[in-house]
Parts: sequence; C-alpha cells; structure tokens
Amino acid sequence: MADVAPIVLNDKILEWPKNDNRRFLHVVYRVGDLDRSIKFYTEAFGMTLLRKRDVPKDKYSSAVLGFGLEESTFVVELIHNYGVENYDIGTGFGHFGISTTDIYQLVETIRAKGGKITVEPGAAEGTTTVVAFVQDLDGYEFELFQRDATPEPLCQVMFHVVDLDRSIEFYEKALGMKLIVTIDRPEEKDTIAMMGYGDDPNQIAILELIYNYDVTEYTKGNAYSHIAISTDDVYKSAEVVKLVTQELGGKIIRQPGPFPGTNTKIIAFEDPEGWKTVLIDNQDFLKGLEE
Repeated sequence: MADVAPIVLNDKILEWPKNDNRRFLHVVYRVGDLDRSIKFYTEAFGMTLLRKRDVPKDKYSSAVLGFGLEESTFVVELIHNYGVENYDIGTGFGHFGISTTDIYQLVETIRAKGGKITVEPGAAEGTTTVVAFVQDLDGYEFELFQRDATPEPLCQVMFHVVDLDRSIEFYEKALGMKLIVTIDRPEEKDTIAMMGYGDDPNQIAILELIYNYDVTEYTKGNAYSHIAISTDDVYKSAEVVKLVTQELGGKIIRQPGPFPGTNTKIIAFEDPEGWKTVLIDNQDFLKGLEE
C-alpha cells in the first residue's frame, strides 16, 4: 500500500519548496548506442561511468555518468531503447553545459574522439568568459565554459520556452528555484533566464530558459526526457505542484508514491510548455544508490 501523507490544501503549502532540501540530481535523455556513448562521455568529456543496468523486461538499458558521485553532483542518465538507433532532439531542446579549467584541451580531445565542434573557443559576446559549442555522437549540443574548478562541472540544461514570464513563475513556485539573472539580447532576438538552487551560476547547476522573439511553437522530439530533482517530501511537493499547475498550467503525469517495482517515492509532472520534471525522495534516492 502506498505511503500516503495527508496534506491540508492552503496557501501555506506554497512556502514548502523554499524550505525543502533540493538539488539537481540527474538529467535523462536517450541515445542510439549506449556503449558508444559511454566510451565518448568517458574518453571525450572525461566523465566516469557510475552505474549501468539492463532491463530486458522493458526493453531498455541505461547508464549514469558524471564528474563526481551521484550523492553530491549533477549527473547524466543515458537511456537506450532496444532497436532504436536514432532519436529526434526537436527544436525546443537547446544544450547541456560543462565547465572546464582547460577549454582548449577539452575541445581538442572531443574533436579527436569524433565529436563535432560547432563553435570554436572564444570570448562570449560582451564578456571575458571563453566558451565553445560541441556536439556528441547523437547530435546533442554542449556549451563548454572556461572556469575555475567548480563543484558542479555538469552545470547547465537549456531549453526554449514561448512564455518566459510564466515559465519563471512556474519554476519559482512549483520547484522553489531562484531567478539568478535575466539577460535580454536584442541583437540575438532572445531573452535568457537562469534559475537554480543558489546565487552563483558559476558554482551550481542551473536551468537556462530561452525565449526567442516572436517564436510561438517548438517541437520536443523524443530524445530529451527530464530533469530529476531531490525533495524531502514527495507528497508536500505534489500538493504544491497541484496548486501551481491549476494556476499556471502544466499537469501531473505520475501521482506521488513509490515508483513501480521500487520503494523510491517520486512525482512526475510537466510545466505549462510540456517540459518534464521528476521529484525524487531524498532518503529513498540515497537508499537506492546503496542497494
């Protein structure tokens, strides 16, 4: 029987995300050849393979990779569905971000391992930060940042939205994120909003939302899946999401409770534009890693 905690619906519950213990756990997306991607991510990006599993019953395999342990850093989870070699990334998803202390060496390593360099290293417009853009073997784009050592080398997930103000409000209210900065770029015809659980975008993983002027629709494809975020109480978090989706849009796509076949409690939902988030119980997550 599901472990259900009764919650009283009132405006006070909306304060919960601000006091919750939250961080980005992992970002999930699909690849056409899991072993090939593992080889590329370890040899080109310098990540470590943290765990791998095969699930014949559901016809998929997965691998978790990162620059540190899952217990403390943001990592990637790659999914491969049996028999599927190509996925559609769509026009809505943008890129991931990686911080490095030697961007020039990293770019050369990625090039040597078969990655595509779409923008060579150089100072970002209006800043002194050196950046580059590369693609992995499945066509996912990564923005590389030249920075001092950081606790979160996997530092960014970016996707496009058509209503930036609504999206900012959703992630503030439903997920307790802070709006770190907004940048309007008329020359690029877009506006950027950076959000996360902290104040310094150089030290934390962030969600970057981009609004392109006058664009009213994007495609999502079937490649990118979701971001997983920690919570100390899935049921309280679910009540917040319920209230915020009633106000701003979006929907709960998996009600709070243990994920089938495990004791890990989660809730899954979409924001008003269909981007998916999964909240995972902190204690259950750590127990799962031990097992």
